[in-house]
Amino acid sequence: MIHQPPAGTKDLLPLEVIRKRWIAGCLRDVFNRWGYQRIITSTLEWLDTLTAGDAIKPETVIQVDGASQGRLGLRPELTASIARAAVTRMVDDTLPLRLYYNANVFRRAQQGHHGRQLEFYQMGVELLGAGGNLADTEILLLLIDSLTQLGLTDWHIILGEANLTRALLAQFPSEHRAAVRQAIVNLDRLALAALPLSDDLQTQAQMLFELRGEPEVVLGRVSQLELDSASRQIVNELKTLIARLRQTNPGQPLPITLDLTLLETIDYYTGVVFEVVSSQQYQYRVLGKGGRYDQLLGLYEPQGQSQPGIGFALNIEDLQTCLLDSDQLPQHKPTNDWLVIPKTPAAEASAFVYGQQLRQDEHYLVRVEMMLEHRSPEAIRDYAQASGIRRLAWVDTDGTPEIEVIEER
Repeated sequence: MIHQPPAGTKDLLPLEVIRKRWIAGCLRDVFNRWGYQRIITSTLEWLDTLTAGDAIKPETVIQVDGASQGRLGLRPELTASIARAAVTRMVDDTLPLRLYYNANVFRRAQQGHHGRQLEFYQMGVELLGAGGNLADTEILLLLIDSLTQLGLTDWHIILGEANLTRALLAQFPSEHRAAVRQAIVNLDRLALAALPLSDDLQTQAQMLFELRGEPEVVLGRVSQLELDSASRQIVNELKTLIARLRQTNPGQPLPITLDLTLLETIDYYTGVVFEVVSSQQYQYRVLGKGGRYDQLLGLYEPQGQSQPGIGFALNIEDLQTCLLDSDQLPQHKPTNDWLVIPKTPAAEASAFVYGQQLRQDEHYLVRVEMMLEHRSPEAIRDYAQASGIRRLAWVDTDGTPEIEVIEER
């Protein structure tokens, strides 16, 4: 057991770390350009914080023993933690708050799924204190900009609307509503057909599966349904949102599918919800998710007063997998620039001093390695060649270096 990490976790070796940092660096630059600032929240949270309002199910949280004041859990996502921090620690900040994060999250594997991944790396944003269509537009454009800057080409956004979908489900009897919802989430027509619904309700239920496709087509279909005034307002806002997104990318295809059957397992969403997916090499992969949550912050505010919020999270591992064949993702570990070798034991201190001088370059990162063993010159050159180091500095006792350049074989 001591020779392997726990099931569901893994070690990140240097090249994997470099690749993840490259992805994170690209996303960080995009988020910064849009005016977002980084926030770091605690890895551990009170279980009550994570599960407030049934937003997250307790069985998905990896709980930690040993807390005397209550049960602790490892965060399964970041939105709840950021919402807590915003309403308790940032009350004097000017709204809206534009925050981003880069962190690991932990999720308990379902029973019978031993070895399933437990630790994930995410990067995402939260826009707090801004409601309405313009805020939704900003988040979706920020998501599109993020994917574009990474160099991803084969991706698609699936867009839904949680409140509108709930309104469409409200027409079904309460005792069957959860089963209808589950069948729709799983796109399971057979399970839906097996439910004891009237012919009219079965027809309406099956019709919900048709509310997926080109945004304008779907909006045209849903506009023909009997909707209350609130639902019609949502439809009009979706039309405005889609039109604005098209206007910001004139002449380019809009990679968005409107899917009014899209429902998330985390149940705090109150408006637009979305997933970004990739079908690279015919393999369907969810790269990230997000949506609007206008009631969540009130769960953590002492007076229960809420503020609107919307955000998204991108999965770093899935992004990395999709970028493996690209020219942008680093393919090799960086090699050191210099190997400093003391000529004699008496020159060791001088060699350390010279190595430190090389590292002081103000304009470039200079990687300097110290030769820590006494080897023959031939063995040292072989080591440098194998390590990809091209410049050697043989340092004498007085600190004078003799520079040698190793030619590539």
